[in-house]
Parts: sequence; C-alpha cells; structure tokens
Amino acid sequence: MDAVLQTKGLLSLPLNPKTRVFQSSLGLKQRSFSTKPKTPTGLSLSSNGLQKFQGLVSKTHGFGTKERNLFICRAEAAAAAADGQPAFGETEKPKFFGIEAVTLKKIVPLGLMFFCILFNYTILRDTKDVLVVTAKGSSAEIIPFLKTWVNLPMAVGFMLLYTKLSNVLSKKALFYTVMLPFIAFFGAFGFVLYPLSNYIHPEALADSLLNTLGPRFLGPLAILRIWSFCLFYVMAELWGSVVVSVLFWGFANQITTVDEAKRFYPLFGLGANVALIFSGRTVKYFSNLRKNLGPGVDGWALSLKGMMSIVVLMGFTICFLYWWVNNYVPLPTRSKKKKEKPKMGTMESLKFLVSSRYIRDLATLVVAYGISINLVEVTWKSKLKAQFPSPNEYSSFMGDFSTATGIATFTMMLLSQVIFEKYGWGVAAKITPTVLLLTGVGFFSLILFGGPLSPAITSLGMTPLLAAVYVGALQNIFSKSAKYSLFDPCKEMAYIPLDEDTKVKGKAAIDVVCNPLGKSGGALIQQFMILTFGSLANSTPYLGGILLLIVLAWLGAARSLDTQFTALRREEELEKEMERAAVKIPVVAQEGSGNGSLASDSVLNPTAGDSGSSGPPRNI
Repeated sequence: MDAVLQTKGLLSLPLNPKTRVFQSSLGLKQRSFSTKPKTPTGLSLSSNGLQKFQGLVSKTHGFGTKERNLFICRAEAAAAAADGQPAFGETEKPKFFGIEAVTLKKIVPLGLMFFCILFNYTILRDTKDVLVVTAKGSSAEIIPFLKTWVNLPMAVGFMLLYTKLSNVLSKKALFYTVMLPFIAFFGAFGFVLYPLSNYIHPEALADSLLNTLGPRFLGPLAILRIWSFCLFYVMAELWGSVVVSVLFWGFANQITTVDEAKRFYPLFGLGANVALIFSGRTVKYFSNLRKNLGPGVDGWALSLKGMMSIVVLMGFTICFLYWWVNNYVPLPTRSKKKKEKPKMGTMESLKFLVSSRYIRDLATLVVAYGISINLVEVTWKSKLKAQFPSPNEYSSFMGDFSTATGIATFTMMLLSQVIFEKYGWGVAAKITPTVLLLTGVGFFSLILFGGPLSPAITSLGMTPLLAAVYVGALQNIFSKSAKYSLFDPCKEMAYIPLDEDTKVKGKAAIDVVCNPLGKSGGALIQQFMILTFGSLANSTPYLGGILLLIVLAWLGAARSLDTQFTALRREEELEKEMERAAVKIPVVAQEGSGNGSLASDSVLNPTAGDSGSSGPPRNI
C-alpha cells in the first residue's frame, strides 16, 4: 500500500494534458513534463515494463488518445525506475567488460580488501605455527590444548563483546573498533614482545612444574611457558575468524545483492589467492634471511619485524578501502517487507539463533569443517616439526606451502563460477566435504601402512617421514583450496537473504564461536585419543572413523540448507515482484471533474469499447 501511495503523484495527470514526449538528454522529471514536442522515432516499451500489454496496443479499441499515450509513458517510466532498468529514452549506464561502472566501484575495492586481509592471514597463520611448535619446551602437542583452553574461551568472549557492541555502535564504528586493536597488537609483538620474550616468559616456573607433574603435562605447561607466543597464536586465529568472516564478509553482504554475489564472490578469491602466492613468497624471503646473517644474530627476530611491518601496513590499507567504499559507493536497496528485529541482549540472541534451523545448519557446516581439518592437521604438523626442527626451516617450508595453496585455490576459483552457474549452490556446498574426506583417507592410510610401503618410498628418494610431510601438505592444499573457492562463498551467500539482525548476530555466533568450537572439538577428540591409546599414531584408525561420521553429518546439513536457501530466495524474488507490481498497477487518470480515479476498464481490458478513440490506433 505504501508503494501505491508513493507512486500516485508520479502517475497522476494534469487536468488538461498535452502531447509530450521524452527527451533523452534530460532527467526523468524534465522529460515527463517537457513542453517541447519532438517526433518520436522507433518508440517501444522495455522488457520489464508494459511489454506484456503490447497486444493491447495493436487492437482497434486499444489506446487511441494522446492522453492515453502520455499516461502509458509515465507508467512505463515509473515501472522501469522501480525495476532498476533504464527509463524510456534514457541512455544505458556505462559498462566496462560488460560490468556496470557502479558495480565495479563495489567489486574492485572489495577484492583489494580481501587481498590484503588474506595476505595478512597467510603471514600470521604460518608464523603462529612456527612460534608455538618450534619454541623451546614446546611441540605440536601444544596445539590441541591451546585451541581448547585458550582460543575457544577468547573467541566466546569476543563474540559476547561483539554482540554487545553491535547494539550500541554504528557499523562503521564497529569495524574500526575491531580492526585497530589487531593492527596495534601485531606491530607491538614484532618490535616489543618477541625481543623481550626471554625476560617475560616464566621458563623456570614451567620447568619446576614439569618436574613435579610429569611429561604428560608438557602441552598445558607449554602454554604458560611461552604465553606471549600463545597470545599471538590466538590473535592470528581470531584474525581469520573475525576480520575475514565477520568484518569482510559482513560488509560484502551489506553492499552486494544475491545476483552480484553469485557472479563475483568466487572471483573475490582470485585476488585473494594471488595474495596467498605473494605472501607465501614473502614468508619464504624473510625466513631465508638467516642465511645472510653472521653468527650470534637472531635471524628469526629480524624476520618477525619485517613480516609484522607488512601486516601493519596492510591493516591500514584495509581501513582506507573500507572508508572509501562507505563514502563513494551507494548501498543496494533491500526488500521493504523484511521485518525489523528488535535489539536483543546476548542470551536472547543466542536463544534466537539456536531456535533457527537455518542457523543451526550453517553452524553444522562450520563446526564440521573445523573438526575435520583439525583431525588431520595436528598429526601433519607433528611430522613437519620432526622433519624441519629449525624455526627458519619450518617457516620456509610453510612459505612454499602457502604459495602452492594459492596456486591450487586460484585454479579452483576459475572453476567455481562454472560450478555455481551450472550446478547451483547445493552441489558447490558438497564438494568441500567430499574433497576433505578423500584426501584425509589418503593421509591416514599412508601413516597406517607406512611400514609395508617403506621400500617403495625409499626407491623414490624419500624417507617415510618426508613422504608423510608431502602427502599431508597435499591434503591441506586441496582441502583449503576447496574451502576458499567453494565453501566460503557458499557459506556467505547463505547469509544474504536473512534479515539484518539475524545476519549480524548470526555471523558473530557462527564465525567467531562455531569456527573455534569446531577446531576445539577436534582438539578434544585428539586429547581423548592420546590419553586413551597413548599417541595419535595409535588412534589413527579411530580418527578416520570419526572423520567419516562428521563428513556425513556435514553433507546432510548442506542438503538441508540448500532446500531452505532456495525457498528464501524464491520468497525474496516474490516480494520484489510484488513491490514492482505495486508501482505498475495503480495508474491514475484525471477526468474533467478533477477527481482522481483508476483508469477505465478499456485500459486493462482490450475487448471493451473506447468511446474516446477515433480513427486507427496509435503506436506507442
């Protein structure tokens, strides 16, 4: 009804209308009321307006008067404007490579933001593993305890704080409030915390407790021993959860439509995975600085300073791009019929999210991915430390790993758009769990049957340990490339049809809590297996069985979410069609009495007579 009332003024006619036509060089209002007549040439209706009524025009009792001509032109202009199509006589918006310039103003900065964010994330992800795995008195066994007892509580705390801030701060203020502490911490770590680590780490206390409690507490005590490295580890993990998932994707969902998302979200990853390639080379370059330094110089400290300087610079670039888009790019209009959700407290938000089947399925996808990748990753990193015990060697290998991941993901990104267009959201969402299952089976099989395969591996010039490192690396490369190119775009597309309140609080709960919860769930499973069977190697068959069950649950949630997502998309399209119809239908004509009334039946009924028409029908 609101749309009807809003369009009445545009579609109403003056008491004595004159013949008027549109002028292509003027705006809509000037063209509608221009008094300079021009001879129209090749006039036709657009595909979205009154084209469906073309049959009426050709009939003898169709629109015959000048007043009716003007009346239809105005209705067509309003309908075209409502549909987002060029109005009658209006020149088409400029395009570049088939893409409207206004769309490029959104897509290019978003792509650059994603490039910078993932460039930083690659450096941080590689560095955090080197710090906690190769530190004195630590090993890969620290990771399950770190993810469970440090990373998860901090992620939950952030989610609670973020939910609270989202109710009191604007979107812009919230973005900067979250981003700037990350930039400050990583800069401070490279230039302050790490150089002072020998003074601020309680190594003597940790040694004393280890002698008292025994070697089985090596993992928990390592968290105390290298607490600043663990803090870096947690902040790097939060960068992936918060900046990538909540801030960037939340902002992208805010300024793009579903149609734009289907077309461009997979392409965002192209630039992002070019970032993986370059950041991998950057990590390798700084990791190899040790070769050119003299004895007694801490090469790893210099490497950290260089990499953290780049992280800070990229962080400020992200903030600038966010500012530019907010100031120079118009936001898309959403459906007016979306219900406004009241602001809710933390507990109310959690209850609201838990009660939603849609959000629960999304959470299942995220948790299942976290558990699945963690079941394989920790075992692989333990093999990696055994092969590369030095921090610089470990970091150099991780640089090569990141570059290979970027190349594989870039290739998958090129294929992903074809997958989305040809097979749809549902098939794309099921590819990642399938890839992870197949590659995980290959990795666990090599560990289980490494002994019988040892002669064949030796003939290839590798040791069984090095073969396990390479196969585990391939498993991670294929899994992460499928995640970046298909899983992440699918997950983010699923948020777009939701209302703003569900979108903001749902992303905070899922991306910040469920992602660490998945990794912590995998860590808890590993801790239980270690305590029960003595080592991860002994529990490999059971981990493979758990991986199978989790992937099956993942596939079931993807199937359920596909059905709901399709229904929401149809509902949104129906609402948009109803809003367009509300603009097109209420055409009001001014009769001689001056009373506004709906057009006569002859307008909508071609069989009705038209007393005001004489002579042949006029083409519009």
